[in-house]
Amino acid sequence: MSLATITRSGSAASRGSNLEANSNWEPAIGCQGKLYHPRALNVIETSLPGVLVIEPRVYADERGFFMETYHSARFQAHSIDAVFVQDNHSRSIRGVLRGLHYQEPNGQGKLVRCTRGVLYDVAVDIRIGSPQFGKWTAIDLTEENKRMLWVPAGFAHGFCAVSDIADLVYKCTALYDAESDRSLLWNDPDLGIAWPLAKPMLSAKDAAAPRLKEAKVLPRFQGMP
Repeated sequence: MSLATITRSGSAASRGSNLEANSNWEPAIGCQGKLYHPRALNVIETSLPGVLVIEPRVYADERGFFMETYHSARFQAHSIDAVFVQDNHSRSIRGVLRGLHYQEPNGQGKLVRCTRGVLYDVAVDIRIGSPQFGKWTAIDLTEENKRMLWVPAGFAHGFCAVSDIADLVYKCTALYDAESDRSLLWNDPDLGIAWPLAKPMLSAKDAAAPRLKEAKVLPRFQGMP
């Protein structure tokens, strides 16, 4: 898979449009033909304000590689002023789709990355009163491109595995709360997410999730009563 990936974004009304060319990788340290960005931390804005693609610096040589996956001061410099309290690791086989998930109350911000295989990762703005309410953005996260996605609280998150095995590792700003844990229907036509598969493997909970317009509890945009 090429490192010149793009994020995808939109709504049902604008599906397939507004593609963002986010291939900011430049020649730096080579590792088996792959090139990584020379800066310590490269942050790319998506079509959803607050949702960010993060490219860490990778130090690679014939032995392997080293990279810094989180540095509080550097993240704060890019307006990610988060305190992480829980780390999770999810493994999925090809065709598995997990989402769309969120917590409300006790919203979770998530810093997600793929450590094995390839994942198609999606964030949806579900904040009542947000100018981007119901819009989504998506990106390929892979063990090769080593990108991360910052999904703030107030957004639903989901992903699907498009390799035989795919691992998602993520940091959370709030502890898991079963009573606040909620799902939205992955193929809600009002969202129109361009998933790369038509018949995913779903949990019973995700398969029975409501559409966005049917959700009884949603977060509110800052400043909304």
